[in-house]
Formats: sequence, C-alpha cells, structure tokens
Amino acid sequence: LEVQACHITPRGFVTSLLSRSLAVGTKSGYKFFSLSSVDKLEQIYESDTEDVCIVERLFSSSLVAIVSLKAPRKLKVCHFKKGTEICNYSYSNTILAVKLNRQRLIVCLEESLYIHNIRDMKVLHTIRETPPNPSGLCALSISNDNCYLAYPGSATIGEVQVFDTVNLHVCIPLAALAFDASGTKLATASEKGTVIRVFSIPEGQKLFEFRRGVKRCVSICSLAFSMEGLYLSASSNTETVHIFKLETQREKSVPQEEPTTWTGYFGKVLMASTTYLPAHVTEMFSQGRAFATVRLPFSGHKNICALAIIQKIPRLLVAAADGYLYLYNLDPQEGGECTLMKQHK
Repeated sequence: LEVQACHITPRGFVTSLLSRSLAVGTKSGYKFFSLSSVDKLEQIYESDTEDVCIVERLFSSSLVAIVSLKAPRKLKVCHFKKGTEICNYSYSNTILAVKLNRQRLIVCLEESLYIHNIRDMKVLHTIRETPPNPSGLCALSISNDNCYLAYPGSATIGEVQVFDTVNLHVCIPLAALAFDASGTKLATASEKGTVIRVFSIPEGQKLFEFRRGVKRCVSICSLAFSMEGLYLSASSNTETVHIFKLETQREKSVPQEEPTTWTGYFGKVLMASTTYLPAHVTEMFSQGRAFATVRLPFSGHKNICALAIIQKIPRLLVAAADGYLYLYNLDPQEGGECTLMKQHK
C-alpha cells in the first residue's frame, strides 16, 4: 500500500513522493524511482516525451496522469509500461494539481475542481466557483471506504471543505492538507505555518493541535501521516522538518509493556490509531514541541516529505526541488533529532 502522493507546484522539480516510489518531472519527460532501499536510489522508468510539470502515478500500477508545460490545460492519462495514451482531457484553465486513488481522479484548477471516475474517466461532478486557489491546494484520501476530497473553503480565513467523491456531496463546511491512510483524519496547516491541526473525518471534530512556534512565520510545503496514523510530519521553507506524535495525555500516562519486536511495536501502533479521543477530551490537545525533528542542509527550497517503513526501520523521506532525496532514521521510542542515513541526487 502506498502513501498518498504530494504535489508541490505545477512547475516544481519533484511532483510526487510515495512510501515506495518517487516521481520526478523533467525537461524531457518524467522518471520513477524505487524507494525499497536506503542504500540505492534505483530508477525504474524514464520517459522521453515533453517537458512534464505534473506526474501522478496510481500507486504501483502502470496508470499515470501527466501534464506538460507545453500544454498546461491538457491532462493525459497513459499506460507508461506500454507507452500508450489511454485518453486526454482539456480544461478551461491551467491544471494546478492532479490527485488520484483507486476510485477517483481529481483535476484542480484555480477556481474549480473536476471529479472523474477512474474506471472510464467520465466527469462525475464539477465543483465550480471555489475560492481562488492559485497553489492548487487539495488532498484526496487513498481509502476506498472514506474517499474524501479536501480543498480550501476560503481565500482569507482558515477554512476547509471536505467533499465525498463517492456520494458527491459536501461532508463538512479550512495552506497545507493531508489525509491519513484510512481517510479518517485530516491535517491542516495555518497560513502562517505556526499551527497544525488534525480533525476527524467526516465529523470535522478537532483531535489535536500542534504549534511549531511563533518566532517566525513560514510557508508549509508538505504534511504527511505515517501509514498507521501515529506520526505527522510537516516540512516548510525553513531548514527544519517537524514530526508530531498523535497520542493523548491518557495514552502517555498509562504504563504499557514495551514490545520487543518491530512486529509487536507496529501492532501496538495500529491498535492505538484505530480509536479516537472520548467526547470529553476531544478539545484542543496542545504539544509544546515536536516529538522529532530533522535539520535539512538547506532552506528556501520547495520540498515534500513522507513517513515510511523501509527495511523494517521508520524513515522520514524529504525530496527537494534542488534534485536531492534525503533519507533519515526516526527513533519511534525516543524521537529527538533524526539521523541522516543517505542522500541521493
């Protein structure tokens, strides 16, 4: 199972980073890299087409959605292993983002969103006259049971709209957005980048609120949950990536026998992530500092992050617009500053 892809910008270098693959748009097409090992960045595919600014792959399948700089209003859906184009669609304005899961393909324009059926690419619904969204900010859950789309509900205040792409209606009437793998939690970042909130979906109930600090305002580049939903990473235009742990005070205070194996540890994590806070403790839960941090060797570059288990070890992956992929080890017990294991260019 892959983690949901994250999109930087229509003219970004890295277009998507998943738990098992990296997609990169280039001046001569696009490339896919395997992330099965930290020791080697293996290129598994390279196209020789046009200048690609958006490329989104449907998990580990051969289906890929492409937008080029030459034709920024046209979406091409291709079978990259066969080298064939399945279909193409043209839109009224520049395509800013493309999201897809096993049921839906979403095309985001500045003031509208198109919802396609992934099976036949028919347009099922169009969300028109959305607040101006020049960054193409949106998130699509990868869950089949909770197939939700999130997008900004206002251009001036922190409001998010959550749309049920299966039943085609708004779930709740908030910038960075990310769903967890189950589609039951949604993370949002404030405009100033100082506050990150986690909500239950579709209820819209606030579960957690984390503060990065108030020393300086930042621009959040990426939010990403770990697959089991216990950790949330946030990268920005600064050199620091924050990793927050989604646990309640009650969970902290109850002594539990520590598992002795990785299987035992992640079994415990999966059990903890399936329950929400009780009603009387679902108000704001503030944490003074991040559980873990990463110090990147740069600042000011667009980047995206992902949390994944590679070779049985929790890793934080950061792909930057300068062409580097950084891999860090995360200590799931102690947190703290993560160790850089590898970097690839």
